[in-house]
Amino acid sequence: MKAPLLILLATLARVVAGAPGPARVDASTLKGKLIMGYQGWFACPGDNHPRGAWVHWFARGTASAVNTTVDLLPDVSELDADERCTTPWVSRRGKPVQLFSSQNPKTVARHFLWMKQHGIDGVALQRFIVGVRPSPNSPALDRVLANVRSASEAHGRVFHIMYDVAGADPANWAQRLADDWARLEAEGVTRSSAYQRHRGRPVLAIAGIGLKTRPSTAEGTLRLIAELKKISAPYGGITLLGSLPTNWRTLDGDNIPDPAWTKVYQSLDVMSPWTVGRFRDDAGADRYRKERLEPDIAEARRLGIDYMPVVFPGFSWWNLMSYRKQAEERHAATNAIPRRCGRFYWHQVANAVDAGATMLYGAMFDEVDEGTAMFKIVADSKDLPAEPPFVALDADGCALPSDWYLQLAGKAAQLLRGAIPLSFDLPIHAQLSK
Repeated sequence: MKAPLLILLATLARVVAGAPGPARVDASTLKGKLIMGYQGWFACPGDNHPRGAWVHWFARGTASAVNTTVDLLPDVSELDADERCTTPWVSRRGKPVQLFSSQNPKTVARHFLWMKQHGIDGVALQRFIVGVRPSPNSPALDRVLANVRSASEAHGRVFHIMYDVAGADPANWAQRLADDWARLEAEGVTRSSAYQRHRGRPVLAIAGIGLKTRPSTAEGTLRLIAELKKISAPYGGITLLGSLPTNWRTLDGDNIPDPAWTKVYQSLDVMSPWTVGRFRDDAGADRYRKERLEPDIAEARRLGIDYMPVVFPGFSWWNLMSYRKQAEERHAATNAIPRRCGRFYWHQVANAVDAGATMLYGAMFDEVDEGTAMFKIVADSKDLPAEPPFVALDADGCALPSDWYLQLAGKAAQLLRGAIPLSFDLPIHAQLSK
């Protein structure tokens, strides 16, 4: 029996066996949860996005090899005809290459069904401040939020809002965030049965505060936190989660070198330092554990703050950086941080749980721009176009099903719940193709 047929039979067996986690996730706590970042920023021509063009698949809204900004392509084989967007590409097998739009509620619901089938708890929905009102793109953000809320409720998953300050105007980013959150609170977003709560309050996350590359100051962020708490007081308050610089504790490296940030970090309820790209292999992950993760967890406990480590499967952004004409300065090729058939991801998961983590942030569910996507992606390089360069799941010598990383994420969630024993060995097995 050939490998593809074995993979198909294994996939069917998992589906028949049912979801490996609860049918409806407990929304009252982050403890024991794997929460995945959900970008939801993809659009196609004709899908009612305000731009009326390709968004986040291609730059300048035009489909072409030179405008490509992603290194992974989604597996759309399960999507219906009304969910697929046809590109000019043809795979090496001579078949048309198709994509999807996050504006389509049917596709977002399908993503959440995949989460349910694999026992993944839910998502932190990325909400970029550059796109909130008065941006002309704000209807697209609101549509994705509505899609995610509906899909979470329908499939028993959880979600919460994560604002990202990347690219925002330093002069008004905090006010725009506060205004948008006030509107969402008034519209009842946190009253959804699927909205994630922790410490008895709805979770609100902010990504990028304290980073050198982000437009924030410690004083301005403290004022924003006070304003957000005031806005949410009539609705039950908030539990504030910060996606922080890797070096938040030592205030060096990627952190803005200002001691005032310590007060900001101490005002949080949950810390989640960003680690994507901070190490490239198991040895680097082990150094990170010794130098950052374990001391971070100890300090967070001392402060009475919960700690949510970030885990990621690998990294590749050749096309994105080539478009920006910076590739030569950043990475020499695609697949910059190899996934090693899932071993790199699982080593991080095992490290985090072994070090005492009780919750995890998975980067990311659908991030194909930077090659960290965990959802179903093209597994066989023959199903990719010849140009531009892309990364398939067989890049590291394994014949894998397209849902391989959803399977691993489900196992990570099981590990957090104590449903499987801790081990640094892969909990599922890949077939080596070479």
